[in-house]
Amino acid sequence: MDIAVVGLGNVSSVQVLNSFIERIKEINPLLNCVVANRFEEALKEAQAADELIRSGTISENDLALNKPFLGVPFTTKDCIAVKGMIHTSGLYCRQKIIAAEDADVIMRLRNVGAIPLALTNVSELCMWWESANVLHGRTCNPYDTNRIVGGSSGGEGCIQAAVGSTFGIGSDIGGSIRMPAFFNGIFGHKPSEGIISQKGQYPTPVSQIQQRMLGIGPMCRRAKDILPIFKVIVDKSAVDKLRLDDKTEITNIKIYYQDCDLNCTMVSHINPDIRHLFTKINTHFCKAHKIVPQKVAISRFRNSVGMWMAGMTPDDGPRFGEQLTNLNGSINVSLELLKCLFRVSKHTFIAIVTTILDRFSPKPGDSKHMYMVKETKILQRELSELMGDDGVLILPTHPTSAPYHNEPIIKPLNFIYTGIVNVLEFPATHCPLGLDSHGLPIGVQVVANNYNDRLCFAVAEELERAFGGWVPPTVDV
Repeated sequence: MDIAVVGLGNVSSVQVLNSFIERIKEINPLLNCVVANRFEEALKEAQAADELIRSGTISENDLALNKPFLGVPFTTKDCIAVKGMIHTSGLYCRQKIIAAEDADVIMRLRNVGAIPLALTNVSELCMWWESANVLHGRTCNPYDTNRIVGGSSGGEGCIQAAVGSTFGIGSDIGGSIRMPAFFNGIFGHKPSEGIISQKGQYPTPVSQIQQRMLGIGPMCRRAKDILPIFKVIVDKSAVDKLRLDDKTEITNIKIYYQDCDLNCTMVSHINPDIRHLFTKINTHFCKAHKIVPQKVAISRFRNSVGMWMAGMTPDDGPRFGEQLTNLNGSINVSLELLKCLFRVSKHTFIAIVTTILDRFSPKPGDSKHMYMVKETKILQRELSELMGDDGVLILPTHPTSAPYHNEPIIKPLNFIYTGIVNVLEFPATHCPLGLDSHGLPIGVQVVANNYNDRLCFAVAEELERAFGGWVPPTVDV
């Protein structure tokens, strides 16, 4: 359902809300995407929205201007605070923590009439690309329940694909919006650096670089819904820089693309079905708009893993093992590994392994760390000059379609196709482009220069027009 359908008298908010509640009750036993709900409170808010519209005390123009999302239900991941709801980030020791106030992004949506409906599942502490944790369990892909939904906004990607809410809000520090969008066949946008408040997001970044890498953004089934959501949640101080109301002609956008592997060690090769997407995209732009996309081969992408790791290195902030205790000491790795063998640990195996790896990661000031920081700045400048103010770079979002559950453990670095964009601090939109030979969603990400998010949106809408965008799941959910 498009956002514009709600609140204009076509259907009532209560009708829409009830349909999503019933849908969630139908799909959640199979998919496990929702971890908490506020159905009763949401229905009261929907009734109030309907009564306000029926009263006629506010004109339709005023509603469109000040309450454009009046009565529209949405969901968000369980690491973004919603007042009165759990705020666990998939961490067992946070199971009783209740958010005292809304995250800024939730508050902004409420201010324009939107209604929070439910929270969706994440990976433990939002640091893995399969959404599973000891507290809430594992989320399954609506196209094949044997497959992953991605992480850490995996529950959100899943509920959007399965039509469980109007739109969702996710967060992304290494692809946590775009990978779930890819695996679940929806649109997802990681914003430009520093334009959307992160207040109310847990865990919080532990360095200035992490602060710049992390972005909160929209997840939805229709490309045209990205912009109205984005306008609501973006900081007012960034509006002028973003030029969101500028008319963007697709014929004025320069298209660059890299369809080949990043050539990183221990990273999978691009699947043929995904590589073929670039041929289809190039053919479309040539025939429809007389645009000849230019192929590039960025050699510095080979250092993507090292660059991302350097970006994630904390300064003097807590290490991952400390964050797993909710900053109450640090986990005993040996004990937790032993408990994991007997399936009594309160942490996932991957979280324990991440703690071990974190201890051996480069420290700020180390020669390797400094080298990767320098390489990041050079690559950032190289790509910024390439794209300019009127260009986008189209890249694979992920090398394969959704893998089977637990398979990411043997392919841990495949996230880097998205992660490199975070450390470069560019905006990027994942665009679904149909299904592969296994019936699973595939697509590409559109990257632009900082503050040129509008170019990502324009190309996303063009690709949706050309190739259809989101494809409803065929699994009986």
